[in-house]
This record gives sequence, structure tokens and C-alpha cells, in this order.
Amino acid sequence: MQSLIGTGVALVTPFKKDFSVDTEALSRIVNFQIDNGIDYLVVLGTTAENATLSQEEKELVISTVIDANKGRLPLVLGVGGNNTYKVVEELKTRDFSNFVAVLSVSPYYNKPTQEGIYQHFKAVAEASPIPVILYNVPGRTASNMLPSTVLRLANDFKNVVAIKEAAGDIVQAMKLIQGKPEGFLVISGDDMVTLPMVLAGGSGVISVIGEGFPRQFSDMVSLGLERKVDEAYKLHYLLAEAIDMIFEQGNPAGIKEVFKTLGLSENTVRLPLVNVNQDLADRLNKFVKSL
Repeated sequence: MQSLIGTGVALVTPFKKDFSVDTEALSRIVNFQIDNGIDYLVVLGTTAENATLSQEEKELVISTVIDANKGRLPLVLGVGGNNTYKVVEELKTRDFSNFVAVLSVSPYYNKPTQEGIYQHFKAVAEASPIPVILYNVPGRTASNMLPSTVLRLANDFKNVVAIKEAAGDIVQAMKLIQGKPEGFLVISGDDMVTLPMVLAGGSGVISVIGEGFPRQFSDMVSLGLERKVDEAYKLHYLLAEAIDMIFEQGNPAGIKEVFKTLGLSENTVRLPLVNVNQDLADRLNKFVKSL
């Protein structure tokens, strides 16, 4: 899975002011990523406000990204949920011919045990016709997928090829990197600890800040992978303030404010999310213009 090494971004779903999906803006955002060095695109992840999209809107987002991408970058599709059988059904029925892997989040809200998480992903792995990236994000799921569970899955199923690790715990990430089987990728899901994870042996990132500042962030990851530590950390510290700001009042409200400043899309989000306040909008605007 060499195509998943480097910088991937979790694409937003841009909305018009009337809250409908803005396909023209989504195409602009896709091209902005490609033109500025991003390595692959993740469609319908958490940042896409997936939970607020109808099935018809999800299909529209998928087709828009495929058409805009024109086969230039590898695509990953978010297929996850807390109803195992529904996830398995989608994996068995969807056409994945345009995708290199699926990104599947650990079940949220239900708060399964580690054995429950294992059995969920066992069913996912057995149903998926393409490679699976596990996604651990305890801040959203209310349960942490422990390294022992991840490594058990990685060793038991050849098509479980990576994890997007977003616990924000560098020690946990290092345990994954130390214990992983050959070829398994540990991908950062937390922008602030991406560089330390890469330098510890991680394979890159699936990023939010990266889609707002794709050139700088992808250069940072590339320099980290090349072990050019000082140069990489210069870019890390250049972007650190922005990383804090885009998550300060929730994702993707922060990154959508960046896109508004860049002229790529409106800053519209759907309830229960709301726009960032004026103070944060002004600070983000100032940061974007300073770069």
C-alpha cells in the first residue's frame, strides 16, 4: 500500500448558503489538493459531515470527487458505523472500482469491549473486497481501540493494511509502530502529532489542516519521511498555531473558514455544527493571509 504513504486529506463537503451540496466548490477543493502536492484523498470521512448527508448526497459527493480527480490521486472511501451488519452490507454491495481502500471507524456510541471491536472489524475485513484502514478516534467514539486489538487484527487479516490513529497519544502510536507486522501502516489522524509519529516510524497522515495548507503540510510530512528533521520541524511550527485554531471550535467549521478565506467555498456547516465565531474567523483570516 505504497499509495497510502505520505499525506492524505479528509475532504470536507462544501455547502452552498442554502445548505445544498456545492459540487463546483468540491471540485475546486479536489484540484487545490492535487495542485499542491497531496498524495491521496479520503472521501466521506468525519470531516465530510457524513452524518448529516442523505444517501443521495453521499452518492453525489462520491461521483463529484471521482470526476474531479480524473484518476490522478488514489481515493479512499469512508465506510463505517456502529451497526456492523449495515456496514457489512454496504461493503458487499458498493462498487469500489475507483477506490484503493476503505477507511472504517471504530464503532461509536455503543462503547463495545475490545473483543466487540475485534469482532466488528473481523466482519468488516471478511466482507471488504479492497484493503481496510482501521480508524481509532476515541474523542468521537467514546472507546479507545487498544494497540493489542489493532495488532491482533493486523496479524489475523491480510487486508487490514493500516490504522488511522487519532487518539492523540504518541506513546500509544509508538506501541503500534513497534509491534506492527511488516507492511502495516500507522497513519496519524491527529495533525499536531503527525511529525513526531512520522519520525517514530509512522507512514504519514490523513489530515484536516493539510487540505487548507496542502503544500506546507505535505512538504513537512515528506521531509519527516526523509529524516530531514530540522527542516520538517520548521514547517510544523509554522502551522502549529493554525492546527490549534481549526479545531478550537470544532471540525470542519475551522477548516471551512480557511476555505472561505482562500475563495474555494462557503463556510457553511450543517446543524448541529455552527460556524466559528467572529473572533476565530478573524484570526484564521489573518493567518491565511500571512502565509
